[in-house]
Amino acid sequence: MTEYRELAPSRDLYSLVACRWVREVPGEETRDSTLILPDGCVDLIWRNNELILAGTDRTAWRSPIARGERMLGLRLRPGVAGAVLGMPASEVLDVHTRLEDLLGLWASELRERLEETDGDEEAFALIERSVGARVQASGPDPLVLAATRRLGFPGSRVDEVADALGISERQLRRRFHDSVGYGPKTLDRVLRFRRLVAQTGAVASGESDLARVAADLGYADQAHMTRDCVRLSGLTPAQLAELWTS
Repeated sequence: MTEYRELAPSRDLYSLVACRWVREVPGEETRDSTLILPDGCVDLIWRNNELILAGTDRTAWRSPIARGERMLGLRLRPGVAGAVLGMPASEVLDVHTRLEDLLGLWASELRERLEETDGDEEAFALIERSVGARVQASGPDPLVLAATRRLGFPGSRVDEVADALGISERQLRRRFHDSVGYGPKTLDRVLRFRRLVAQTGAVASGESDLARVAADLGYADQAHMTRDCVRLSGLTPAQLAELWTS
């Protein structure tokens, strides 16, 4: 069984980095891919001596895996990608490509330095320092970051978030496309979906049921939750619970 685990980022980069992660594929693994669900984030991945960028996803996709493979990832918080990449995050929407193809020399030099690192901690620390240096000149958009912290909760509304931040919905949407990759309504839907994913264990064990989860997460009803889940993952909530706990 493929092992995936998340680790805390360094304290200095906590505001920019959601987590470090490691994925290891055993030699006896029978699957050839794993399902990746949208989460509003951009990942920098060190895989087979290549730096890969996984852009913000709008739907689930299948990531190929190879027996015996091991990879490291750094997950940027929603709203950070534009500042790190130096380009609108909408340009890497649903993109999975070599970082060098996007950022050229900077990514090439980082790859060469990663080849010389000794162990995970050193590799993660190097990527984090490089990310921190990229955003020193012009940090993430503070209004976008503030908005991301208010979305995905029961009753969250984009118009009310925009009003609270003193900005129009149109301006907020434009700034989201630059910083996140898509608009605030899409991120609101994705973040609520991630909270649904977090509840799949309780559903599978019988500790909760889908109607209660839908109400707790702020969906209009269970049918609304099912439509959003299918749109984002290709699976119903029940199918997702079964998959995620198998």
